[in-house]
Amino acid sequence: MSEGFNTVPGDDEADAGSVAGAVRTYLVGLGLAVLLTVTSFYVASTNLVWGPSIPVALVVLAIAQMGVHLVFFLHITTGPENTNNVMALFFGVLIVFLVIGGSLWIMAHLNQNMVPMDQLMQMQR
Repeated sequence: MSEGFNTVPGDDEADAGSVAGAVRTYLVGLGLAVLLTVTSFYVASTNLVWGPSIPVALVVLAIAQMGVHLVFFLHITTGPENTNNVMALFFGVLIVFLVIGGSLWIMAHLNQNMVPMDQLMQMQR
């Protein structure tokens, strides 16, 4: 069996000896990224998917594209030498979710803490 089938696309040791192997890995990643992008535009502009589920389909395609970018271009793998990279990635995702979740929570509860408009108008007089 070929050595190329026993490694993951982002494995640096597998691509270190062969420039052609590294270029092939990047081209496969580029092809998958372009395919996912074209599919996203196709899903959004046709009636292929049921109307209310289009956002869900686009989110699934976006997550797949993030996975392609992480594996093929950023070389994030689950190997023992990439533990720090994976931990940093998860920490970054946690921070993003905290910022987005906190912002949505603040905006959702902002109306409760606002002065009603009629009282505000009376205060300005």
